[in-house]
Amino acid sequence: MPLYEYRCNQCRKRVTLLVRGDVSETTCPECGSRQLTRLLSTFSIQRGYMDDYESILNDSRLVKGLEQDDPRALAEWNHRMSHGLDQDVGPEYQEMLERMEKGEVPAAPASENAPPGPSAQEG
Repeated sequence: MPLYEYRCNQCRKRVTLLVRGDVSETTCPECGSRQLTRLLSTFSIQRGYMDDYESILNDSRLVKGLEQDDPRALAEWNHRMSHGLDQDVGPEYQEMLERMEKGEVPAAPASENAPPGPSAQEG
């Protein structure tokens, strides 16, 4: 159901209303008047991940940084690709991003640093 913006001709307030059914029955929530003038509303368009991806590919500085394994470029890529996602990242992930933004190469995961040893199937 659409939201519409109106200006009340009686109290002069600008209001946003959820219109269900007959528009002629719409009343001002401030004063109760039915003398409303519909206004042109602003709206937003959600960008998709392909728009973000295309923006990254068109940024030659960022692409060059990614090609050269620059941690700052990888951090920027991560910010752009995760823009608008409604997900919390853990403190370890946030710390890693902050280090990458400073130009530091993140450490390998602990599993990659572990010395080779007997597997669970051996023994």
